[in-house]
Amino acid sequence: MNATVLAVVLSLFSSVAYAAAAVAQERLASRNPGSGTLRLLRSGAWWGSVVLNAAAALLHVVALKYGPLTVVQPLGALTLIAAVPMGARVAGRRVSAAEWRGTALTLLGLSAILVTASGPAPEDVLSVPEAVAVAAVTATLIGVLARRGARPGLRHASASGFASGVASALTQTVTVAVTDRTQSLLSVEVIGVALLVAAFAAGGLLLSQTAYRGGLGAPLAVVTLANPVAAAAIGLALLGERLQGGAAGVLLALTGAGLAAWGVVLLSRVPRAGDAEDLDGHDHEEHPVAAVLALRPESAAAEPAWVPRPAEPAWVPRPAEPAWVPRLSGPGHLTRL
Repeated sequence: MNATVLAVVLSLFSSVAYAAAAVAQERLASRNPGSGTLRLLRSGAWWGSVVLNAAAALLHVVALKYGPLTVVQPLGALTLIAAVPMGARVAGRRVSAAEWRGTALTLLGLSAILVTASGPAPEDVLSVPEAVAVAAVTATLIGVLARRGARPGLRHASASGFASGVASALTQTVTVAVTDRTQSLLSVEVIGVALLVAAFAAGGLLLSQTAYRGGLGAPLAVVTLANPVAAAAIGLALLGERLQGGAAGVLLALTGAGLAAWGVVLLSRVPRAGDAEDLDGHDHEEHPVAAVLALRPESAAAEPAWVPRPAEPAWVPRPAEPAWVPRLSGPGHLTRL
């Protein structure tokens, strides 16, 4: 199998696993709001979502071994697409017209990017000085975007996307260096870059959660788009990755990126009333896909009743109390007879 095709297939499975894990975590959070850590650790559903997340991360790492950053990172938008039917299913609703349009535009844009960005398996990796330079520039940019006093929103979302994209680029460097046996797993270079990966991955997660405090739709779209932009910039500038087809290929890639960005915005935004209706015709205020991927239990729809519940017995009034029975009107006080 062609290395690029294998990377695309692995990215597809990774996206589906990430979406399934997000749905499972969101359902668990909506059923048990405010649950403590110990209670989560005793939950089989929570451990199942952890396994799905770990499997998705592993598939993504392997995809980075076989495909260039300009191919693998944009495919992260497939998580949104995979979450469309999953989010609609668990919310007991139909996929809306806006979601279908967003899915179609994203797929069309990603297809254009894949045509132009297809290339051989990555061979070049970031040297230690390059990795340190990339980390320093990214840390400085994140510091400017997420400076103290800045209101959470698009700046934090951009910083989160850049951090995650750089983490993926550094992950590819570690993966290729170790699997090609050009570096030992315990070498200072590999351990140092791996620590940078952990730092940027954790930072990206924290920054995204901060960004969502000021609203969900736009920050989620910015995070999804900034990630591949950062990774592709590193691939094109430092790793020798090239777009196919010359000037026409560059134009096609830019067009595809625009279409994919438009689709991601449609999939991430909060719709107007009437854009999304459940099976009973009720409106949802929050976009279900965005709510699932951001893990916001307060915006989750109620769990659909797949099994009819027995009707509760009607309230039966109690007989009037005898007049001689004293009734409490408050703590320690009796009413007059």
